[in-house]
Amino acid sequence: MNHKTQIAPWLQPLWESLDFNQFPNAILLHGQSGIGKFAFSIELAKALLCENNDQSIKPCNQCEACHWFDTGNHPDFISLVPETHRKLLPHADYEGEDAPKRGKAARDDDSESSEKKEKKNISIEETRHAIENLSIGSHRGGNRVILIYPLEMLRSDSANTLLKSLEEPPKNTIFILLADRVDRVLPTIRSRCRLLTAPRPNREQGISWLKTQLNEVAGLKVVDADVETIYDEQGGAPYSVLSSLIARHNKDDKDELTISIQASRYLLQSMAQGARLNWLDAAEKTHKAQYGFLLASMQRWVSDLQSVAQGGDPRYYPKHLVVLQGLAKLANVQRLHNFWKSLVQARRHENHPLANKIQLESLLSQYQQIFGP
Repeated sequence: MNHKTQIAPWLQPLWESLDFNQFPNAILLHGQSGIGKFAFSIELAKALLCENNDQSIKPCNQCEACHWFDTGNHPDFISLVPETHRKLLPHADYEGEDAPKRGKAARDDDSESSEKKEKKNISIEETRHAIENLSIGSHRGGNRVILIYPLEMLRSDSANTLLKSLEEPPKNTIFILLADRVDRVLPTIRSRCRLLTAPRPNREQGISWLKTQLNEVAGLKVVDADVETIYDEQGGAPYSVLSSLIARHNKDDKDELTISIQASRYLLQSMAQGARLNWLDAAEKTHKAQYGFLLASMQRWVSDLQSVAQGGDPRYYPKHLVVLQGLAKLANVQRLHNFWKSLVQARRHENHPLANKIQLESLLSQYQQIFGP
């Protein structure tokens, strides 16, 4: 299956392992956020809808179905993504005749509001609308593809609606389900899908791809050292780094990822203070960013701190080796271990509607005590 242009090189082996002649009713593609799962799934949806008879050349980018898909108007492609993720679709204005209707809140108010957390969920109204129409059959007599991302953000009522369709899948209907955290997906849904693991690129491969995208696709000139630093800080997620660098270039201060990166850096600067950390100030100045993003940054910092304390090298923040070494000498090993467990527990509940500021204050206060008497 020759498809090297659209698929990231580290995902190419996964693509080549797919058999379009015997494709399952539902796949669950899971892996770290920001490594290209969504772009992969868009190409996969296009390939499954492609009407070229040659199975080795899908998508062909020539047939009528491929052209419809590219314009965001293929009647047999349904995407269920929350308000905050719609910009990731091939066309942000994707409102095809049979696209799932947007929920009332989304129609009435597209601005930042008190419903921000709700916009990160996929509404039950959208899910029901999509599922109910599956019984009609496909418009073009071929496959119908439903893409759901991120699966772990489905509300429980929406998940139950999806589960019923997975138990009795409609004819020629294929579900492409994506999850950043497969451990948060209902076991009953997992068990009805073929699980596909999206690998993360090795550092050299990821940075090489990223530099090519920045130069040839985005036309941006970024200092190599900057690219590598941000790449490490974001845990080796090339697509996330690309998005953040483009947003930085465009000076998009309202971009959610940009806000989170800036807040994360302030948070880490504060954590580098050890016992002198002003945890109230750090929580106040960072709590409006994505809570999950902040927790992930804290986890990476503490992971490096644990590694250095045991005589190893930092994986995520190698440029802060001297700071980490200084902190490691002052750290109470048992408290550091307990704090790591607290972070893991916090990650499990990061999507719950809790008061982020209070949660951050609690965690940062506990972190400060690692270096106390």
